[in-house]
Amino acid sequence: MQNEDWSHIIKSRSSFSFDSLKDAWHYRDLLWMFVKRDVVTNYKQTILGPLWFFIQPALTTALFVFINKAANTPTNGVHPILFYLIGVTAWSYFAECLTKTSTTFKDNAYIFGKVYFPRLILPLSVVFSSLIKFFIQFFLFLIVLVVLLFLNKTQIDIQPTIFLIPIMIIMMAGLGLGGGMIITSLTTKYRDLALLIQFGVQLLMYGTLAIPLSNLNGIYHSIMLCNPMIPIIETFRNAFFNDTKFNLLNLFYSIVIMIILLIVGFYTFSKTEKTFTDTV
Repeated sequence: MQNEDWSHIIKSRSSFSFDSLKDAWHYRDLLWMFVKRDVVTNYKQTILGPLWFFIQPALTTALFVFINKAANTPTNGVHPILFYLIGVTAWSYFAECLTKTSTTFKDNAYIFGKVYFPRLILPLSVVFSSLIKFFIQFFLFLIVLVVLLFLNKTQIDIQPTIFLIPIMIIMMAGLGLGGGMIITSLTTKYRDLALLIQFGVQLLMYGTLAIPLSNLNGIYHSIMLCNPMIPIIETFRNAFFNDTKFNLLNLFYSIVIMIILLIVGFYTFSKTEKTFTDTV
């Protein structure tokens, strides 16, 4: 066959590249539409509506406080409500990014099969829509902190690590996004993996938030440090209460894990999006 000179050649990328991020930026209006959709539809047909933003962390915190009183677990001198509420707030953002991103292909197959847009838009929309919820819940934490200070039920000891909060938010988003993209790439073939992840996230939450890292020794301390969310939550608590010594090395470990998850996640996601319609 004789070669012809074409003005344009359309072909798929063999793997993820920064052009994928450029495409997502060009479709940023669509990104914000998906963010708005996620925020509105989640609570549109509920009785309490946006109040669930406050009810969910409040109930989870109450459960941890009950366990604290029953088992007499330590909180390093921090009021139990504040100790658990800041942890629940941080964990909820990571967990929502992870679990919702992990079902991207399955939940949006009907859209992917009809129209083209950068598939990366959807997991990114989860990160940004969940960020709105995180800020609302973080505001709840600040309100409870002020009330307990006014009632002289707690003390506050602001540390320089408070300036690391924006970085820790990015780290939580990166961990959830990277892990979620890996899982959603696998769930196109193995559907039950999504159920396992939901159970695992719930189980891991109790192990992460129940006891401060400083109160663990030996092998238990080492095992808990494998969880990259623990240094982040410990840094959040240190920023407001100075209940534990800030460990930069542990936080650096979380950054390394985040980078690895993002690289592997972007790669597997970009490969899977080309063929997932044949398996979903």
